[in-house]
Amino acid sequence: MCDTCGCGTDSNDVKISRPGEEDPAGFIQSHEPGHGHDHSHDHDHTHDHDHTHDHDHTHGHDHHGSSTERRIRVEEDILGQNNLAAERNRGYFEAKGVVAINLMSSPGSGKTTLLEKSIVSIKGKRDMAVIGGDQQTLNDAERIDRAGAPVVQINTGYGCHLDAEMIKMAVKKLDPENDSVLFIENVGNLVCPSLFELGEQVRVVIISVTEGDDKPLKYPTIFERAGLCIINKTDLLPYVDFSPEKVKSNALSVNPDLKFMELSAKTGEGMDQWIEWILSLKPVY
Repeated sequence: MCDTCGCGTDSNDVKISRPGEEDPAGFIQSHEPGHGHDHSHDHDHTHDHDHTHDHDHTHGHDHHGSSTERRIRVEEDILGQNNLAAERNRGYFEAKGVVAINLMSSPGSGKTTLLEKSIVSIKGKRDMAVIGGDQQTLNDAERIDRAGAPVVQINTGYGCHLDAEMIKMAVKKLDPENDSVLFIENVGNLVCPSLFELGEQVRVVIISVTEGDDKPLKYPTIFERAGLCIINKTDLLPYVDFSPEKVKSNALSVNPDLKFMELSAKTGEGMDQWIEWILSLKPVY
């Protein structure tokens, strides 16, 4: 999946530049092996090899098509396989009457705190379960468990997002109740999670007031593909340079149908509308 989401992009493709530079300098970026992705790269063997081979190689292979075309084919294949798995997940959720909510945000936006408070508020009103995604540790899963919801943690290693196959395996282990709400806490990242369907019914993007209000313009895809945007940590508005109206305007410029809620998971302000919205959701796939 490296060619698709960029988490394992070849260092030769990464560039650092200043505005207006026509020929940015290359940036040698070290990538650890074993990203948890299928590295089906089609390498372009047009460079000279200085290695001592026992046979004479001119490497004049005809690789039929540009590297861009090959990358597009790899991306389409990866996303196609993922979307097929997502459809299977969707069928499973529909059959069990499960409402699956994909929560996406940058790290530190308050996803886990929002989940903790939501679990406490919903308990006794509707069954729920949580799938948590992080590169390492069970920290968030332990917090969710203490809040009182069944939880399965997915550690992605070097991976920067959850995919449909991971959700399929987690759901088998979790076995959510019929007619329940399944929260999927994606890996903190504003880029890669937006590319991968999980079989969810709705996507929620969370942005905190401690982030820039230009985030929807910098990372449009995640806002374009979400149904609801939560503006979290509103209790900090007096202390930060952040305009909720500006972030809404920027987000609506990429997704005119996006809905918004302003709340503070920490203080509870605005949480009622969020809880009511969750309880009102019916499994419609």
